[in-house]
Amino acid sequence: MKKKLLSALLCVAMVASLVVGCGGSNETATEAPAATEDAASEEATAEEVTIKVAAIETAYGSDMWTQVCEAFTAETRIKVELTTDKNLEDVIGPSMQGGEYPDVIHLATGREAALTEQFIKGNMIADITDVLSMTVPGEDAVVSDKIAGGFTETSLTNPYGDGKTYLAPMFYSPCGLFYNATLLEENGWSVPTTWDEMWELGDKALEQGIYLFTYPTTGYFDAFFYALMYSVGGPEFFNAATNYEEGIWETEEAQTCFEIVAKLATYTNPITPAQANDQDFTQNQQLVLDNKAIFMPNGTWIVGEMAEAPRADGFTWGMTALPAVEAGGDGYSYTWFEQAWIPSGAENIDAAKQFVAFLYSDVACEIFAAAGAIQPVLGIADKLEGDNVMFYSIYDNGAKAAMGNFAAYESVAGLGTVREVFFDPVNSLVSGDLTMEDWIASIIPASDQMRANLK
Repeated sequence: MKKKLLSALLCVAMVASLVVGCGGSNETATEAPAATEDAASEEATAEEVTIKVAAIETAYGSDMWTQVCEAFTAETRIKVELTTDKNLEDVIGPSMQGGEYPDVIHLATGREAALTEQFIKGNMIADITDVLSMTVPGEDAVVSDKIAGGFTETSLTNPYGDGKTYLAPMFYSPCGLFYNATLLEENGWSVPTTWDEMWELGDKALEQGIYLFTYPTTGYFDAFFYALMYSVGGPEFFNAATNYEEGIWETEEAQTCFEIVAKLATYTNPITPAQANDQDFTQNQQLVLDNKAIFMPNGTWIVGEMAEAPRADGFTWGMTALPAVEAGGDGYSYTWFEQAWIPSGAENIDAAKQFVAFLYSDVACEIFAAAGAIQPVLGIADKLEGDNVMFYSIYDNGAKAAMGNFAAYESVAGLGTVREVFFDPVNSLVSGDLTMEDWIASIIPASDQMRANLK
């Protein structure tokens, strides 16, 4: 874009010189060089800027971030100092406590450290609504015209319900129940379409010493529980529940959700809670690869994450939406996506916004996709291959999409995070240290506090 601008300015300068030679006014002759100097000054200024980008390293690896940063610098002349780590919170946390913030952070909600949630609750994330109307660096397209519909209209990107966007939607993944398709085929088992069929399969599997279920960590119950709420009560119940409507957890729909999770706990491989943490979670995922559990909630990144792991002979990935509550009902697959955001205390917010806009460029999307990280941009599915074709076509095969999460609320002494209140207790349900009734009894007063302290 800058090259086109410079070319245009040079053309203007040439035309101006011709006008002067034909007896035109000197005014025209002196304006073009000034404009050229302004453009050169802008480029010089860009070259003086260095932004700090911090990105969580996941199964996609960190090389893709290096390539995207280099491409951004090549396009804008803005330098990037990149930090990636699997435990990003531990790396950037200390400096942020001292008031030094990265300019752009790629770190999703739902992690055990809940750093992104802390910034949301503290109103410490910059408003990036204007990024949606920015032109993608190096392209003619506007950012909002590239992002698929719905992704900038959820509480995951607009956490305060004020019509403004604070978090940019990044790599997205249809979430559901992942399994070994070969195991089911070899045993003549069908993929359950209702929860009654799920329990029947669980009983058959236990006869062969195979558990029906496991989960990497309780954090994976967010996507699971959201899809479950949709399948039980549709978007109306989901919206009421995620905004902590008074009495919502005592409704018939809520009771159904709790009963399903509690019953599923009895079909869960008992070793799961001991390994359900950010260090050992892959051991729970390994249970599925070893045919020691059939289903686990996960996202499409699981293929890359376990690519080098040993597995049962003939193992083939399968994925299904959560079963319907009853025959003929809707099964749902939650669309999970990561987020990138700008701390309000960042030093270079304007340059940071350019970087966020560049994340939706064709160049960046191709780099990310090559690593298996799929951006929520229009037309991206047409470029996929392999297992991703099956995963990203789940909504073409009857499943409905669930999207959104619990509303943000102010920090209150003694009140835990959404994960701590709603999902972490599942470990105790599986171990038998907590009853369903006690779980519900702890959720209701916590939900009341959340509602009273909504942002």
